[in-house]
Amino acid sequence: MDKAILTEKRNPRTTDIDLMSGYEIAEAINNEDKKVAFAVEKVLPQIGEAIELIASAFRKGGRLAYFGAGTSGRIGVLDASECPPTFGVPAEMVCAFIAGGEKALRFAVENAEDSVDAGLNDLQKFAPGENDVVVGVSASGNARYVCSVLKNAKISGVRTIGVSSNPEAALRRFSDVFINPETGEEVIAGSSRMKSGTAQKMILNMLTTGAMIRIGKTYENYMIDVQMSNEKLSERGIRIVSEIAGVAENEAAKYIEQSGRNVKTACVMALKNVSKDEAERQLSAAGGFLRKIIR
Repeated sequence: MDKAILTEKRNPRTTDIDLMSGYEIAEAINNEDKKVAFAVEKVLPQIGEAIELIASAFRKGGRLAYFGAGTSGRIGVLDASECPPTFGVPAEMVCAFIAGGEKALRFAVENAEDSVDAGLNDLQKFAPGENDVVVGVSASGNARYVCSVLKNAKISGVRTIGVSSNPEAALRRFSDVFINPETGEEVIAGSSRMKSGTAQKMILNMLTTGAMIRIGKTYENYMIDVQMSNEKLSERGIRIVSEIAGVAENEAAKYIEQSGRNVKTACVMALKNVSKDEAERQLSAAGGFLRKIIR
């Protein structure tokens, strides 16, 4: 067995887990989970570099696409699907592909992660251009589906990012930025949906959130491009306008409606006492950064 693939090795701290009580099992898992954030901390320089790479792509009109298999693919789909409602971006701006297609979101698809052809077909569907970024996510870093995607994307001149828990991952060779949190042996040998999956979730959250912040999708830590698609999000939008503009919530609600239900526009209207058209003009001139207008 490859010594470097830590997720496949037995964890000496959990060899008797099958003799433990429910509480002891939870405690053992929790003790291992505590190590994940520290592993991610060690690769923050690479994560920061990846954030800047993605933000630069977005500024040029580029897109981001995740490619993964199994748990890694599902985490990519989850992260991508949250971007439109959170940051008000079109669905095609952050895409995700999973080996085995949509069926693999709910069921294991046999041999999907080993299919080079499937990877190339999905890459062709995404059709990356020179301003796009491709992210391959794989615990072992050796899944043929993911490696074929990164290899061919890189050959085509597309910027690539690899996320793996294996320092000797094959995808490392095809990554402009390689993010490798060494999360160690899993509680259950080979169950990379656990610590490795948790690290991947943390990292992908950082990549999209960081890049969106860098292109003006927040003001301070307010979610100012939130899409008010349900009651909870509508209430959030009203509260954000109220707090940023310093107006009562009923007044904030009026600005929301007058703005065409756009939080950022409503903030400018309230703060600058201007029309919707003028607020939109000022936002456009500021590149979408509300802080520039307020400052």
